[in-house]
Amino acid sequence: MTWHAAIDLGAGSGRALVGRVGADELRVEEVHRFRYAPRPAGGRLRWDIERLFEGVRAGVLAAGELAAGGGAALTSVAVDSWGVDYGLIDGSGRLVEEPVCYRDDRTSGVMEQVFAKVPRDEIYRRTGIQFHQLNTLFQLAAHVRDGIPPGAARLLLMPDLCHHRLCGSEACERSDASTTQLLDARTGEWDDELFARVGLPRHLMPPLVATGTALGPLGEDLSSRPGLGDARVVAGPTHDTASAVAATPLDPGWAYISSGTWSLVGVERDRPIMTAEALAANFTNEAGAFGSIRFLKNVMGLWLLESCRREWAESGRGLELADLLARVAAVKDFVGFVMPDSSRFFNPTRMVREIQSALVEAGQPAHDDPVLLTRVILDSLALRYAAVVADIERVTGSAVEGIHVVGGGSLNDVLNQATADATRRPVAAGPSEATAIGNLLVQAVAAGTLASLAGGRDLVRRVMPPRRFEPQAARDWNAAARRYREVESARA
Repeated sequence: MTWHAAIDLGAGSGRALVGRVGADELRVEEVHRFRYAPRPAGGRLRWDIERLFEGVRAGVLAAGELAAGGGAALTSVAVDSWGVDYGLIDGSGRLVEEPVCYRDDRTSGVMEQVFAKVPRDEIYRRTGIQFHQLNTLFQLAAHVRDGIPPGAARLLLMPDLCHHRLCGSEACERSDASTTQLLDARTGEWDDELFARVGLPRHLMPPLVATGTALGPLGEDLSSRPGLGDARVVAGPTHDTASAVAATPLDPGWAYISSGTWSLVGVERDRPIMTAEALAANFTNEAGAFGSIRFLKNVMGLWLLESCRREWAESGRGLELADLLARVAAVKDFVGFVMPDSSRFFNPTRMVREIQSALVEAGQPAHDDPVLLTRVILDSLALRYAAVVADIERVTGSAVEGIHVVGGGSLNDVLNQATADATRRPVAAGPSEATAIGNLLVQAVAAGTLASLAGGRDLVRRVMPPRRFEPQAARDWNAAARRYREVESARA
Protein backbone atom coordinates (compact mmCIF):
# COMPACT_ATOMS: atom_id res chain seq x y z
CA MET A 1 0.00 0.00 0.00
CA THR A 2 1.23 3.52 -0.84
CA TRP A 3 0.19 6.90 0.50
CA HIS A 4 -0.47 9.85 -1.82
CA ALA A 5 -1.75 13.42 -1.47
CA ALA A 6 -4.19 14.97 -3.95
CA ILE A 7 -4.57 18.75 -3.91
CA ASP A 8 -7.87 19.42 -5.65
CA LEU A 9 -8.47 23.06 -6.57
CA GLY A 10 -11.92 24.32 -7.50
CA ALA A 11 -12.95 27.75 -8.69
CA GLY A 12 -12.70 29.44 -5.29
CA SER A 13 -11.91 26.67 -2.82
CA GLY A 14 -9.45 23.83 -2.51
CA ARG A 15 -8.96 20.63 -0.57
CA ALA A 16 -6.12 18.32 0.34
CA LEU A 17 -6.93 14.62 0.52
CA VAL A 18 -4.78 11.65 1.44
CA GLY A 19 -5.27 8.36 -0.34
CA ARG A 20 -4.02 4.97 0.82
CA VAL A 21 -4.00 2.72 -2.21
CA GLY A 22 -3.38 -1.00 -2.48
CA ALA A 23 -4.42 -3.84 -4.75
CA ASP A 24 -7.64 -4.30 -2.75
CA GLU A 25 -7.75 -1.12 -0.72
CA LEU A 26 -8.68 2.49 -1.39
CA ARG A 27 -9.13 4.88 1.53
CA VAL A 28 -9.53 8.61 1.04
CA GLU A 29 -9.48 11.18 3.83
CA GLU A 30 -9.73 14.95 3.63
CA VAL A 31 -7.09 16.68 5.74
CA HIS A 32 -7.38 20.36 4.83
CA ARG A 33 -9.81 22.78 3.17
CA PHE A 34 -9.15 26.38 2.15
CA ARG A 35 -10.60 29.30 0.17
CA TYR A 36 -9.16 31.86 -2.25
CA ALA A 37 -12.08 33.62 -3.89
CA PRO A 38 -11.25 35.93 -6.82
CA ARG A 39 -11.51 39.65 -6.12
CA PRO A 40 -10.98 42.90 -8.05
CA ALA A 41 -7.32 43.94 -8.15
CA GLY A 42 -5.34 45.94 -10.67
CA GLY A 43 -8.42 46.61 -12.78
CA ARG A 44 -9.24 42.91 -13.22
CA LEU A 45 -10.95 40.05 -11.39
CA ARG A 46 -7.92 38.16 -10.06
CA TRP A 47 -7.19 35.06 -8.01
CA ASP A 48 -5.76 35.55 -4.53
CA ILE A 49 -2.80 33.43 -5.53
CA GLU A 50 -0.75 33.75 -2.35
CA ARG A 51 -3.75 32.61 -0.33
CA LEU A 52 -4.10 29.69 -2.75
CA PHE A 53 -0.41 28.80 -2.38
CA GLU A 54 -0.70 28.99 1.40
CA GLY A 55 -3.60 26.55 1.26
CA VAL A 56 -1.67 24.14 -0.96
CA ARG A 57 1.32 24.22 1.36
CA ALA A 58 -0.84 23.68 4.45
CA GLY A 59 -2.56 20.79 2.72
CA VAL A 60 0.73 19.07 1.86
CA LEU A 61 1.95 19.51 5.43
CA ALA A 62 -1.29 18.06 6.82
CA ALA A 63 -1.06 15.11 4.44
CA GLY A 64 2.51 14.39 5.55
CA GLU A 65 1.53 14.56 9.20
CA LEU A 66 -1.31 12.09 8.66
CA ALA A 67 1.01 9.66 6.89
CA ALA A 68 3.68 10.03 9.58
CA GLY A 69 1.07 9.44 12.26
CA GLY A 70 0.25 6.15 10.57
CA GLY A 71 3.87 5.11 10.55
CA ALA A 72 4.24 5.78 6.83
CA ALA A 73 5.37 8.50 4.42
CA LEU A 74 3.85 10.06 1.33
CA THR A 75 5.04 8.57 -1.94
CA SER A 76 3.84 11.48 -4.05
CA VAL A 77 1.80 14.68 -4.31
CA ALA A 78 -0.19 15.98 -7.28
CA VAL A 79 -2.34 19.04 -7.93
CA ASP A 80 -5.39 19.23 -10.19
CA SER A 81 -7.48 22.31 -10.92
CA TRP A 82 -9.93 23.93 -13.28
CA GLY A 83 -8.57 24.70 -16.74
CA VAL A 84 -7.77 27.75 -18.89
CA ASP A 85 -6.46 30.18 -16.23
CA TYR A 86 -2.74 30.86 -15.98
CA GLY A 87 -0.04 32.97 -14.37
CA LEU A 88 3.20 34.44 -15.70
CA ILE A 89 6.56 34.03 -13.98
CA ASP A 90 9.86 35.75 -14.63
CA GLY A 91 13.28 34.15 -15.16
CA SER A 92 13.71 33.76 -11.40
CA GLY A 93 10.41 31.94 -11.01
CA ARG A 94 8.54 34.85 -9.42
CA LEU A 95 5.02 35.79 -10.44
CA VAL A 96 4.93 39.04 -12.38
CA GLU A 97 1.23 39.61 -11.57
CA GLU A 98 -1.72 37.81 -9.99
CA PRO A 99 -3.56 35.48 -12.41
CA VAL A 100 -6.78 36.81 -13.93
CA CYS A 101 -9.97 34.81 -13.29
CA TYR A 102 -11.78 33.33 -16.28
CA ARG A 103 -14.95 35.17 -15.23
CA ASP A 104 -13.30 38.55 -15.84
CA ASP A 105 -14.72 40.47 -18.81
CA ARG A 106 -11.39 41.10 -20.56
CA THR A 107 -12.25 38.55 -23.24
CA SER A 108 -15.47 40.30 -24.33
CA GLY A 109 -15.31 40.64 -28.12
CA VAL A 110 -11.91 38.93 -28.39
CA MET A 111 -13.24 35.79 -30.06
CA GLU A 112 -14.33 37.78 -33.09
CA GLN A 113 -10.93 39.51 -33.27
CA VAL A 114 -9.18 36.13 -33.26
CA PHE A 115 -11.55 34.75 -35.90
CA ALA A 116 -10.57 37.63 -38.17
CA LYS A 117 -7.03 36.20 -38.15
CA VAL A 118 -7.83 32.48 -38.12
CA PRO A 119 -11.35 31.32 -39.04
CA ARG A 120 -13.41 29.59 -36.39
CA ASP A 121 -13.73 26.32 -38.30
CA GLU A 122 -9.98 26.16 -38.90
CA ILE A 123 -9.23 26.65 -35.21
CA TYR A 124 -11.55 23.74 -34.47
CA ARG A 125 -9.92 21.53 -37.10
CA ARG A 126 -6.55 22.28 -35.53
CA THR A 127 -7.42 22.00 -31.82
CA GLY A 128 -10.74 20.13 -31.58
CA ILE A 129 -11.74 22.36 -28.65
CA GLN A 130 -15.15 23.94 -28.15
CA PHE A 131 -15.46 27.72 -28.20
CA HIS A 132 -15.79 29.66 -24.97
CA GLN A 133 -14.65 33.22 -24.44
CA LEU A 134 -12.90 31.97 -21.27
CA ASN A 135 -10.49 29.70 -23.22
CA THR A 136 -6.80 30.45 -22.77
CA LEU A 137 -6.53 31.25 -26.48
CA PHE A 138 -8.79 34.28 -26.00
CA GLN A 139 -7.45 35.17 -22.57
CA LEU A 140 -3.90 35.30 -23.95
CA ALA A 141 -5.03 37.34 -26.96
CA ALA A 142 -6.61 39.83 -24.55
CA HIS A 143 -3.44 39.84 -22.47
CA VAL A 144 -1.33 40.65 -25.55
CA ARG A 145 -3.75 43.46 -26.43
CA ASP A 146 -3.46 44.91 -22.92
CA GLY A 147 0.28 44.30 -22.71
CA ILE A 148 2.25 41.34 -21.39
CA PRO A 149 4.12 42.51 -18.27
CA PRO A 150 7.86 43.11 -18.75
CA GLY A 151 9.99 40.27 -17.51
CA ALA A 152 7.45 37.53 -18.17
CA ALA A 153 9.38 34.40 -19.14
CA ARG A 154 6.96 31.48 -18.75
CA LEU A 155 3.21 30.90 -18.80
CA LEU A 156 2.04 28.28 -16.31
CA LEU A 157 -1.51 26.99 -15.92
CA MET A 158 -2.89 26.91 -12.39
CA PRO A 159 -1.77 23.38 -11.41
CA ASP A 160 1.62 24.08 -13.03
CA LEU A 161 2.00 27.17 -10.85
CA CYS A 162 1.38 25.02 -7.78
CA HIS A 163 3.82 22.34 -8.92
CA HIS A 164 6.36 25.10 -9.58
CA ARG A 165 5.92 26.36 -6.02
CA LEU A 166 6.27 22.81 -4.65
CA CYS A 167 9.25 21.55 -6.63
CA GLY A 168 10.39 24.16 -9.16
CA SER A 169 8.89 22.40 -12.20
CA GLU A 170 7.91 24.48 -15.24
CA ALA A 171 6.20 21.65 -17.14
CA CYS A 172 2.57 21.33 -18.25
CA GLU A 173 0.69 18.02 -18.39
CA ARG A 174 -1.35 17.47 -21.55
CA SER A 175 -4.86 17.09 -20.10
CA ASP A 176 -4.82 20.69 -18.85
CA ALA A 177 -2.86 21.93 -21.86
CA SER A 178 -5.61 20.64 -24.14
CA THR A 179 -8.18 22.96 -22.54
CA THR A 180 -6.26 26.04 -23.69
CA GLN A 181 -7.34 25.70 -27.36
CA LEU A 182 -3.66 26.19 -28.21
CA LEU A 183 -2.69 22.52 -28.55
CA ASP A 184 -2.54 20.78 -31.92
CA ALA A 185 -4.91 17.81 -31.52
CA ARG A 186 -3.04 15.91 -34.24
CA THR A 187 0.42 16.11 -32.72
CA GLY A 188 -0.27 16.74 -29.03
CA GLU A 189 2.14 19.70 -29.11
CA TRP A 190 1.65 23.47 -28.97
CA ASP A 191 0.35 24.69 -32.33
CA ASP A 192 3.19 26.95 -33.49
CA GLU A 193 1.33 28.16 -36.58
CA LEU A 194 -1.74 29.15 -34.54
CA PHE A 195 0.45 31.16 -32.16
CA ALA A 196 2.10 32.94 -35.09
CA ARG A 197 -1.09 33.79 -36.97
CA VAL A 198 -2.96 35.07 -33.90
CA GLY A 199 0.14 36.95 -32.72
CA LEU A 200 0.64 35.17 -29.40
CA PRO A 201 3.94 34.76 -27.52
CA ARG A 202 4.95 31.15 -28.25
CA HIS A 203 8.16 31.53 -26.22
CA LEU A 204 6.14 31.73 -23.00
CA MET A 205 4.68 28.23 -23.31
CA PRO A 206 6.02 25.47 -21.03
CA PRO A 207 7.30 22.05 -22.11
CA LEU A 208 4.62 19.36 -22.20
CA VAL A 209 4.73 16.09 -20.25
CA ALA A 210 2.59 12.95 -20.18
CA THR A 211 0.16 11.98 -17.43
CA GLY A 212 1.97 10.34 -14.53
CA THR A 213 5.32 12.06 -15.13
CA ALA A 214 7.43 12.60 -11.99
CA LEU A 215 8.29 16.31 -11.86
CA GLY A 216 10.76 16.27 -9.00
CA PRO A 217 11.13 16.06 -5.22
CA LEU A 218 9.47 18.50 -2.86
CA GLY A 219 11.53 21.57 -2.04
CA GLU A 220 13.69 21.55 1.08
CA ASP A 221 11.17 23.65 3.05
CA LEU A 222 8.68 20.77 2.78
CA SER A 223 10.83 17.66 2.42
CA SER A 224 12.24 18.22 5.91
CA ARG A 225 8.77 17.96 7.46
CA PRO A 226 7.12 14.78 8.87
CA GLY A 227 6.05 12.20 6.29
CA LEU A 228 7.37 14.17 3.31
CA GLY A 229 11.06 13.27 3.07
CA ASP A 230 10.91 11.13 -0.07
CA ALA A 231 7.71 12.46 -1.64
CA ARG A 232 7.80 13.29 -5.34
CA VAL A 233 5.59 15.76 -7.17
CA VAL A 234 3.74 13.97 -9.98
CA ALA A 235 1.79 15.37 -12.92
CA GLY A 236 -1.45 13.49 -12.44
CA PRO A 237 -4.31 14.38 -14.76
CA THR A 238 -3.85 18.05 -13.86
CA HIS A 239 -7.24 19.07 -15.26
CA ASP A 240 -9.94 18.31 -12.71
CA THR A 241 -12.35 16.77 -15.21
CA ALA A 242 -9.61 14.49 -16.54
CA SER A 243 -9.04 13.36 -12.96
CA ALA A 244 -12.76 12.84 -12.37
CA VAL A 245 -13.19 10.77 -15.53
CA ALA A 246 -10.10 8.74 -14.62
CA ALA A 247 -11.92 7.61 -11.46
CA THR A 248 -15.23 6.83 -13.21
CA PRO A 249 -15.84 3.07 -13.56
CA LEU A 250 -17.67 3.45 -16.86
CA ASP A 251 -19.69 0.56 -18.26
CA PRO A 252 -19.30 0.01 -22.02
CA GLY A 253 -21.46 2.44 -23.98
CA TRP A 254 -22.10 4.75 -21.03
CA ALA A 255 -21.63 8.50 -20.92
CA TYR A 256 -20.41 10.43 -17.91
CA ILE A 257 -21.38 13.67 -16.20
CA SER A 258 -18.78 15.28 -13.98
CA SER A 259 -21.21 17.31 -11.92
CA GLY A 260 -20.25 20.35 -9.89
CA THR A 261 -20.08 24.09 -10.49
CA TRP A 262 -19.84 23.07 -14.14
CA SER A 263 -21.33 19.91 -15.62
CA LEU A 264 -19.16 18.13 -18.17
CA VAL A 265 -21.25 15.74 -20.24
CA GLY A 266 -19.41 13.36 -22.53
CA VAL A 267 -17.98 10.00 -23.51
CA GLU A 268 -14.49 8.56 -23.45
CA ARG A 269 -12.85 7.81 -26.80
CA ASP A 270 -9.48 6.80 -28.19
CA ARG A 271 -9.39 9.51 -30.87
CA PRO A 272 -10.89 12.99 -31.37
CA ILE A 273 -13.88 13.87 -33.55
CA MET A 274 -13.26 17.17 -35.33
CA THR A 275 -15.95 17.11 -37.98
CA ALA A 276 -18.14 19.99 -39.08
CA GLU A 277 -21.00 18.29 -37.23
CA ALA A 278 -18.99 18.20 -33.98
CA LEU A 279 -18.10 21.87 -34.47
CA ALA A 280 -21.71 22.85 -35.10
CA ALA A 281 -22.71 21.10 -31.87
CA ASN A 282 -19.74 22.78 -30.09
CA PHE A 283 -18.22 19.59 -28.70
CA THR A 284 -14.71 19.55 -27.32
CA ASN A 285 -11.96 16.93 -27.54
CA GLU A 286 -9.89 17.26 -24.37
CA ALA A 287 -7.00 15.00 -23.45
CA GLY A 288 -7.63 12.45 -20.72
CA ALA A 289 -5.36 10.24 -18.69
CA PHE A 290 -2.92 8.01 -20.56
CA GLY A 291 -3.86 9.06 -24.09
CA SER A 292 -7.66 8.93 -23.88
CA ILE A 293 -9.92 11.63 -25.32
CA ARG A 294 -12.78 13.26 -23.44
CA PHE A 295 -15.40 14.07 -26.07
CA LEU A 296 -17.72 16.34 -24.12
CA LYS A 297 -19.70 19.50 -23.81
CA ASN A 298 -19.68 22.02 -20.96
CA VAL A 299 -23.01 22.76 -19.29
CA MET A 300 -23.25 25.64 -16.82
CA GLY A 301 -24.02 23.19 -14.01
CA LEU A 302 -24.76 23.80 -10.35
CA TRP A 303 -23.23 27.28 -10.54
CA LEU A 304 -26.80 28.52 -10.98
CA LEU A 305 -28.00 26.91 -7.76
CA GLU A 306 -24.84 27.79 -5.80
CA SER A 307 -25.23 31.45 -6.77
CA CYS A 308 -28.91 31.52 -5.84
CA ARG A 309 -28.24 29.85 -2.49
CA ARG A 310 -25.68 32.54 -1.63
CA GLU A 311 -28.23 35.23 -2.40
CA TRP A 312 -30.96 33.49 -0.41
CA ALA A 313 -28.61 33.14 2.56
CA GLU A 314 -27.73 36.85 2.38
CA SER A 315 -31.42 37.75 2.46
CA GLY A 316 -32.21 35.43 5.36
CA ARG A 317 -34.08 32.88 3.25
CA GLY A 318 -31.36 30.26 3.06
CA LEU A 319 -32.04 26.57 3.69
CA GLU A 320 -29.69 23.70 4.33
CA LEU A 321 -29.19 21.86 1.05
CA ALA A 322 -30.71 18.61 2.33
CA ASP A 323 -33.85 20.43 3.51
CA LEU A 324 -34.09 22.40 0.26
CA LEU A 325 -33.82 19.27 -1.88
CA ALA A 326 -36.37 17.39 0.22
CA ARG A 327 -38.88 20.18 -0.41
CA VAL A 328 -37.99 20.30 -4.11
CA ALA A 329 -38.58 16.55 -4.45
CA ALA A 330 -42.12 17.08 -3.19
CA VAL A 331 -42.87 19.46 -6.11
CA LYS A 332 -44.24 17.11 -8.75
CA ASP A 333 -45.30 19.69 -11.33
CA PHE A 334 -42.98 21.31 -13.85
CA VAL A 335 -42.83 24.95 -12.82
CA GLY A 336 -40.61 26.41 -15.54
CA PHE A 337 -37.43 26.11 -17.55
CA VAL A 338 -34.44 28.25 -18.47
CA MET A 339 -31.54 27.64 -20.83
CA PRO A 340 -28.74 26.95 -18.30
CA ASP A 341 -25.99 27.55 -20.87
CA SER A 342 -27.16 31.06 -21.71
CA SER A 343 -24.35 33.61 -21.40
CA ARG A 344 -26.62 35.69 -19.16
CA PHE A 345 -25.96 33.18 -16.35
CA PHE A 346 -22.16 33.20 -16.70
CA ASN A 347 -21.50 35.89 -14.07
CA PRO A 348 -24.62 38.01 -13.44
CA THR A 349 -24.79 40.60 -10.69
CA ARG A 350 -27.82 38.81 -9.18
CA MET A 351 -28.50 35.24 -10.30
CA VAL A 352 -32.02 35.03 -8.82
CA ARG A 353 -33.10 38.14 -10.68
CA GLU A 354 -31.51 36.87 -13.91
CA ILE A 355 -33.36 33.54 -13.73
CA GLN A 356 -36.63 35.32 -12.98
CA SER A 357 -36.11 37.61 -15.98
CA ALA A 358 -35.43 34.62 -18.23
CA LEU A 359 -38.64 32.96 -17.03
CA VAL A 360 -40.72 36.07 -17.72
CA GLU A 361 -39.20 36.54 -21.18
CA ALA A 362 -40.24 32.97 -22.03
CA GLY A 363 -43.81 33.58 -20.83
CA GLN A 364 -43.41 31.70 -17.56
CA PRO A 365 -44.06 32.71 -13.93
CA ALA A 366 -41.18 34.53 -12.20
CA HIS A 367 -41.12 32.40 -9.06
CA ASP A 368 -39.71 33.98 -5.91
CA ASP A 369 -39.92 30.82 -3.76
CA PRO A 370 -36.42 29.24 -3.42
CA VAL A 371 -37.98 25.77 -3.63
CA LEU A 372 -39.69 26.47 -6.95
CA LEU A 373 -36.64 28.22 -8.42
CA THR A 374 -34.49 25.25 -7.43
CA ARG A 375 -36.96 22.95 -9.18
CA VAL A 376 -36.62 25.15 -12.28
CA ILE A 377 -32.82 24.93 -12.15
CA LEU A 378 -32.62 21.15 -11.65
CA ASP A 379 -35.24 20.31 -14.29
CA SER A 380 -33.53 22.68 -16.74
CA LEU A 381 -30.18 20.97 -16.15
CA ALA A 382 -31.71 17.51 -16.63
CA LEU A 383 -33.30 18.53 -19.91
CA ARG A 384 -30.04 20.09 -21.05
CA TYR A 385 -28.21 16.84 -20.23
CA ALA A 386 -30.78 14.94 -22.31
CA ALA A 387 -30.20 17.25 -25.27
CA VAL A 388 -26.42 16.82 -25.03
CA VAL A 389 -26.71 13.03 -24.81
CA ALA A 390 -28.85 13.06 -27.95
CA ASP A 391 -26.18 15.18 -29.67
CA ILE A 392 -23.46 12.73 -28.58
CA GLU A 393 -25.35 9.84 -30.18
CA ARG A 394 -25.91 11.81 -33.37
CA VAL A 395 -22.31 13.01 -33.74
CA THR A 396 -20.55 9.79 -32.68
CA GLY A 397 -23.01 7.39 -34.31
CA SER A 398 -22.99 5.28 -31.14
CA ALA A 399 -25.82 4.69 -28.66
CA VAL A 400 -25.51 5.90 -25.08
CA GLU A 401 -26.77 3.12 -22.82
CA GLY A 402 -26.60 4.90 -19.48
CA ILE A 403 -25.05 7.83 -17.62
CA HIS A 404 -22.52 7.74 -14.79
CA VAL A 405 -22.56 10.88 -12.63
CA VAL A 406 -19.53 11.67 -10.48
CA GLY A 407 -18.38 14.64 -8.43
CA GLY A 408 -20.17 16.65 -5.77
CA GLY A 409 -23.32 16.83 -7.87
CA SER A 410 -23.67 13.04 -7.70
CA LEU A 411 -24.94 13.52 -4.13
CA ASN A 412 -27.94 15.50 -5.44
CA ASP A 413 -30.51 12.70 -5.74
CA VAL A 414 -33.21 15.04 -7.04
CA LEU A 415 -31.01 15.92 -10.00
CA ASN A 416 -29.91 12.29 -10.44
CA GLN A 417 -33.52 11.11 -10.70
CA ALA A 418 -34.45 14.01 -12.99
CA THR A 419 -31.49 13.10 -15.21
CA ALA A 420 -32.61 9.46 -15.42
CA ASP A 421 -36.15 10.58 -16.23
CA ALA A 422 -35.22 13.24 -18.78
CA THR A 423 -32.70 11.06 -20.62
CA ARG A 424 -34.76 7.84 -20.21
CA ARG A 425 -31.61 6.03 -19.20
CA PRO A 426 -30.30 4.50 -15.98
CA VAL A 427 -28.04 6.72 -13.92
CA ALA A 428 -25.19 5.50 -11.71
CA ALA A 429 -24.05 8.02 -9.10
CA GLY A 430 -20.68 8.24 -7.37
CA PRO A 431 -18.03 8.56 -6.25
CA SER A 432 -18.55 12.14 -5.12
CA GLU A 433 -14.78 12.56 -4.62
CA ALA A 434 -14.02 11.39 -8.15
CA THR A 435 -11.61 14.22 -8.96
CA ALA A 436 -9.37 13.52 -5.97
CA ILE A 437 -9.68 9.76 -6.47
CA GLY A 438 -8.66 9.96 -10.13
CA ASN A 439 -5.69 12.09 -9.11
CA LEU A 440 -4.73 9.48 -6.49
CA LEU A 441 -5.20 6.51 -8.83
CA VAL A 442 -2.84 7.97 -11.42
CA GLN A 443 -0.26 8.60 -8.69
CA ALA A 444 -0.62 4.95 -7.63
CA VAL A 445 -0.12 3.80 -11.24
CA ALA A 446 2.97 6.02 -11.48
CA ALA A 447 4.28 4.47 -8.24
CA GLY A 448 3.67 0.92 -9.51
CA THR A 449 1.09 0.18 -6.81
CA LEU A 450 -1.58 -0.30 -9.48
CA ALA A 451 -0.77 -1.95 -12.79
CA SER A 452 -3.11 0.25 -14.82
CA LEU A 453 -5.88 2.82 -14.65
CA ALA A 454 -8.34 0.09 -15.62
CA GLY A 455 -7.33 -1.74 -12.47
CA GLY A 456 -7.86 1.46 -10.49
CA ARG A 457 -11.36 1.91 -11.89
CA ASP A 458 -12.19 -1.68 -11.02
CA LEU A 459 -10.96 -0.97 -7.49
CA VAL A 460 -13.30 2.04 -7.27
CA ARG A 461 -16.24 -0.06 -8.42
CA ARG A 462 -15.55 -2.70 -5.76
CA VAL A 463 -14.76 -0.38 -2.87
CA MET A 464 -17.24 2.42 -3.66
CA PRO A 465 -20.15 0.89 -5.59
CA PRO A 466 -22.34 3.56 -7.23
CA ARG A 467 -25.99 4.18 -6.40
CA ARG A 468 -28.44 3.56 -9.24
CA PHE A 469 -31.46 5.53 -10.45
CA GLU A 470 -33.89 4.08 -12.98
CA PRO A 471 -36.12 6.19 -15.24
CA GLN A 472 -39.58 6.75 -13.78
CA ALA A 473 -42.84 7.79 -15.39
CA ALA A 474 -44.08 9.86 -12.46
CA ARG A 475 -43.80 13.10 -14.45
CA ASP A 476 -44.54 13.84 -18.10
CA TRP A 477 -41.03 14.45 -19.40
CA ASN A 478 -42.17 14.32 -23.03
CA ALA A 479 -44.33 17.38 -22.46
CA ALA A 480 -41.52 18.99 -20.48
CA ALA A 481 -39.09 18.42 -23.34
CA ARG A 482 -41.51 20.01 -25.80
CA ARG A 483 -41.92 23.05 -23.55
CA TYR A 484 -38.14 23.23 -23.07
CA ARG A 485 -37.67 23.29 -26.86
CA GLU A 486 -40.24 26.11 -27.11
CA VAL A 487 -38.28 28.13 -24.56
CA GLU A 488 -35.09 27.37 -26.48
CA SER A 489 -36.69 28.49 -29.75
CA ALA A 490 -37.95 31.70 -28.14
CA ARG A 491 -34.41 32.45 -26.93
CA ALA A 492 -32.98 31.83 -30.40
